[in-house]
Amino acid sequence: MSLHQRRCLLHNLELKPYTDALMWQRTLLGDRINDPSLEDILILLEHPPVYTLGQGASSEFLKFDHTNSIYEVHRVERGGEVTYHCPGQLVGYPILNLQRYRKDLHWYLRQLEEVLIRTLKAYGLQGERNPGFTGVWLEGRKVAAIGIKVSRWITMHGFALNVCPDMIGFERIVPCGITDKPVGSLAQWIPDITCLEVRSHVAQCFAEVFDVELVTDGAVNS
Repeated sequence: MSLHQRRCLLHNLELKPYTDALMWQRTLLGDRINDPSLEDILILLEHPPVYTLGQGASSEFLKFDHTNSIYEVHRVERGGEVTYHCPGQLVGYPILNLQRYRKDLHWYLRQLEEVLIRTLKAYGLQGERNPGFTGVWLEGRKVAAIGIKVSRWITMHGFALNVCPDMIGFERIVPCGITDKPVGSLAQWIPDITCLEVRSHVAQCFAEVFDVELVTDGAVNS
């Protein structure tokens, strides 16, 4: 018998187009608004190169003309400013019913940060919060961004951890609208690190922080 009161399905995918993942999240969210008894889900994946802006984000933080651009750009319903996704960045989309946990968005954001801080700790790295901002920093560099949307206490969107991405894509934006704090990736501290190995640490830390039993429902390369 499980020691956890809650189960959470884990979808561990490899590379998935952003728009496909977005539509999937919206479907899962809608299903759970209609039937709150459905189980929670954690999706871990990577995206091909794409820029996304939160619903209130300013396009001035894009250093290119998004109306006539070779780059894929989407404005979506999450909070936060502009961010960049690409292979080598591990993205997590928790679809959780916060009525099972705590109906407090600030608490939820801090829990997501805690998942990432514990993941870094597994590598002997000291992740930190930055007062006034959301995300996780490592020696002054932002290595993880967080942006969420919550409807009827059901969550979507989530976090992005820079593991070993091509950092050039970040040079085309002001990441998260923060002008004076650089972005970083774990590969700057651990050169041979891969998303594949980090996935297991993120999943384990997520299970610990949210006190859930993760049930694998999907494999890498699916």
